[in-house]
Amino acid sequence: MRIYVMSVFVDDQAKALDFYTEKLGFIVKHDIPLGGDHRWLTVVSKEAPEGTELLLEPSEHPAVRPYKSALVNDGIPAASFKVDDLQKEFERLRQLGVEFTVQPMDAGAVRMAVFDDTCGNLIQLVEMVDGR
Repeated sequence: MRIYVMSVFVDDQAKALDFYTEKLGFIVKHDIPLGGDHRWLTVVSKEAPEGTELLLEPSEHPAVRPYKSALVNDGIPAASFKVDDLQKEFERLRQLGVEFTVQPMDAGAVRMAVFDDTCGNLIQLVEMVDGR
């Protein structure tokens, strides 16, 4: 069994698409209209185009808004992305205007930082420091 698609709920799919492709550097895997304003919109890492897809899913369900608010208020990331060099990625994203809520820090076997994806989520970046 393998993970195929994971979701992150976004307030605006067009805004999310811009952020996740232009700032984070992901590429579009699927962009299929579903009627109205909604799309089946997935992105993947340029480094693993056949890997797990991230679904930029509309935050339409009534349970999503309070769920996302609770996570953000408690500082809990909705997703975690692995990077090879956290400091380098932090500097690159900061130059692009990405706002970090947690600066790079040591956290056991990883270095981590957290940023705001501008679509209602906190996202964590991790760099493995123990060689994994």
